[in-house]
Amino acid sequence: MKIAGVDEAGRGPLVGAVVAAAVILDPARPIEGLNDSKKLTEKKREKLFVEIQEKALAWYIAEASATEIDEINILQASLLAMRRAVEGLSIQPDKVLVDGNKEPAGLQMSCEAIVGGDALYQEISAASILAKVARDRQMVLLDQRYPHYGFAKHKGYPTKAHFEAIGIHGVIDEHRRSYAPVKKVLALLNE
Repeated sequence: MKIAGVDEAGRGPLVGAVVAAAVILDPARPIEGLNDSKKLTEKKREKLFVEIQEKALAWYIAEASATEIDEINILQASLLAMRRAVEGLSIQPDKVLVDGNKEPAGLQMSCEAIVGGDALYQEISAASILAKVARDRQMVLLDQRYPHYGFAKHKGYPTKAHFEAIGIHGVIDEHRRSYAPVKKVLALLNE
C-alpha cells in the first residue's frame, strides 16, 4: 500500500503563501533522522530536504497564495494547498495521512487526519520538512526583494521586527490583508 504523508508550513506568518508537501516514501530506501520539521535545525532540514527528494517514490510541493488566503481563510487555503500537493504526486497513493485535525476535501483516495502526525509518521515528517524548507526559501527570496522587512530572519512571522518594518515601510502585495495586524495598518493608512 502506498501511503502519502501531507503537511503544511506557514499558517501563522503575516506574509506569503501557505506551502504544503506530499511525500510517498520508498521502504527500500530509508531516510534517517526524519522528525517534525520544527524539532530539527535549519541545517538538518536542508540536508533532509535533498535526501527526501532523492529517495522518495514521489513528492510534490504546492501552495495557496496570500490572495487565496485572504479570499477563503487560512484553514481553507492550507487544505487547498494540501490537496494540490497530493494531486501533484507522480504516483497516486492508496491512502493519505494528513498532519492536523482536518482532511482536504476532494481527494480520490482514503484520507486520515492525525493530530501530531508529523512526530508519529515518517511520511508526514518528510512532508513537514519539504514544506518548511520550501516556505523558508520563499521568505529568503522575498527578503532579497524587500530587504527592509527582515523576512530571511523572521520568515514572515508576527515578530516585533516585522511589526516595526510594516510601521515604517508599509504593507507589500505579499502581505495577508485578512490578518488582523495587517488589516490594522491598512486601516490606519486609509484614514
